[in-house]
Amino acid sequence: MGLVKESSGAVHRGLRLGKLGLSITGSYLGYQAQNIFLGERQRDQRRRQFQTQSSRRIRAELGSLKGAAMKLGQLLSLQTQALPEEAIAELANLQMHAPGMHPTLARAQFKASLGKDPEEVFRRFEDEPFAAASLGQVHRAVTRAGETVAVKIQYPAIRAAIESDLKLLRSATLPARMTGYAPGDIIDEIQRGFLEETDYVHEARNIEFFRRELNGFDYLTIPKAYGDLTSERVLTMSFVEGEIISRFLERKPSQAVRDLIGTRLVELYYSQLHRLKTLHADHHPGNYLFQPDGRIGLVDFGCVKRINFDVSDLIRSCVGRTWRKGHKEAAHVLHLVFGPRVPYARARKMLPTLEALAASLYPEGKDADPLVHFGKAELLRNLAQALKKALRDKVTNPEFAFISRAELGLYSLLHQLNARVNVRETWRRCDC
Repeated sequence: MGLVKESSGAVHRGLRLGKLGLSITGSYLGYQAQNIFLGERQRDQRRRQFQTQSSRRIRAELGSLKGAAMKLGQLLSLQTQALPEEAIAELANLQMHAPGMHPTLARAQFKASLGKDPEEVFRRFEDEPFAAASLGQVHRAVTRAGETVAVKIQYPAIRAAIESDLKLLRSATLPARMTGYAPGDIIDEIQRGFLEETDYVHEARNIEFFRRELNGFDYLTIPKAYGDLTSERVLTMSFVEGEIISRFLERKPSQAVRDLIGTRLVELYYSQLHRLKTLHADHHPGNYLFQPDGRIGLVDFGCVKRINFDVSDLIRSCVGRTWRKGHKEAAHVLHLVFGPRVPYARARKMLPTLEALAASLYPEGKDADPLVHFGKAELLRNLAQALKKALRDKVTNPEFAFISRAELGLYSLLHQLNARVNVRETWRRCDC
């Protein structure tokens, strides 16, 4: 019965995604047919209307499916260099405002995990979640000691849903995997990371690790995990103040504050790569909370990547363009990026892409502007092109599956902030 039910659930989710695709395709054909009879101005209005309506339907369906399907929508929301702004606006709602559980179901999940009703554990518990995302939703509560906390409750059967979605993904990418364009070990890495996020006890340990290792940054707030109020499916943390980036930007912060926050985000990123060799790998907007004075709150530590190669050496090589010095140096850099399995003759095709990325992040020359203007779309476009080229040339390293996700999210945040950052100098401080 269990296998039949699991199979039925996977088929149902696959049919819903397939139906969504066919529906959007039909709407697009109808939209194109109408364009024949419209003027240029009317075509532009109709295009925006179609994109908005389609994006809403995609957001609603991915949000209701939760799991890996919803995480795909969250990742797409970071593609500010590739998707229309109507799609970005809708998909961004998946970060914090996915459809939540009914209060009765949330309470049942809580009691099944901790053995008590919320009122038996907390002085006060709010039924309505203030955030809901791909794996669970978050409620505000007050402990018996009077501390305000955030209580994350996992959706029912979410682990099975993720496994189901990834089976669909493996089936869908079989032709690409057979030709080497979507290596199976990359999907294995994605599955490992997604399933790791379903264990809230593991996330609580991640929280305490980052609280301890990043406590020297006085502008950073990381929540405290309450171990006695945490299980695999319920996570209780101290409440972190701040606003997600869209609300923060509505307050029209000065350019100086935007630049300060941007520099701090880059500093935190490089510090994790260089000193911790461990990366908070989920940089979607809902995980960062900003305050007017430039302080940053960092939440949701389910997706953490332990780095198994010398990433600091790689960054130093990019800053110094060491591959220009000769074959030996170029081979060393490419080995860092792609590992031993990719022949040098194939890997060296990526050198022009590394040059472009290095030029964007670490400008060189006495007349070069040391500030990287992240408000320009060029950085995001270069990163997306690099990932696309890596896939096309069959040189993708599974180590970078979540590092690239984090980097793309970081650049998306910096782009929305329109921040100007001296990336080279920020790296130099971290590399001391």
